[in-house]
Amino acid sequence: MTESLPPGGAVLGAGELDARWADAWRPEQVAERLNGVSAPWCVVAGWALDLFRGRQSRPHGDLEIAVPAEGFAEVRNRFPEYAFDAVGSGRVWASAGAEALAATYQTWLRDPANGQFLFDVFREPHEGGTWICRRDDSLRLPYDAIIERNADGIPYLAPELVLLFKAKSPRPKDHSDFDAVLPLLSQERRDVLGGWLKHMHPGHLWLAKLTKQ
Repeated sequence: MTESLPPGGAVLGAGELDARWADAWRPEQVAERLNGVSAPWCVVAGWALDLFRGRQSRPHGDLEIAVPAEGFAEVRNRFPEYAFDAVGSGRVWASAGAEALAATYQTWLRDPANGQFLFDVFREPHEGGTWICRRDDSLRLPYDAIIERNADGIPYLAPELVLLFKAKSPRPKDHSDFDAVLPLLSQERRDVLGGWLKHMHPGHLWLAKLTKQ
């Protein structure tokens, strides 16, 4: 991702965004289309926590997946009938070209027939098979260590990493997700998440809950 955004880009209001995400896909739909790709992709955010739980716990306004930046082309090639729009700082660049893609890390899959958004792709920094946290590049982990799979084989981001990303500016649903998933986390997962929070978000209110037995 570059330092400055390109000119242009549309600003979409909250109501329009809600309407255009109304037909967002479920994880199994994306997994079917991405079966066999070599890039280590995974479901992230709220849906990832539900895949970890083994059930859908609440409605989801969208579906987000992550892929190494260099693997995005392979993912994009699986959806030739759709368009990919780049997203950044509240703006959307339709059918994004190289400049917009280089300046952003989010990409929304859009159905050109009706304008509906179907899922969101995070193009993540990495070095070969090592994932790099885009918020703190000192956090680096092999993809094999951060991607887990549910009973149906759908890959999802480890819950402790999902919660770390939710911790930056937690909304009510993020607090609810944390409280619901916490009892399912092993002590090892709690300790790891606690260490990351102390480093990236010192004094975070979730730290006290993580240390309770």
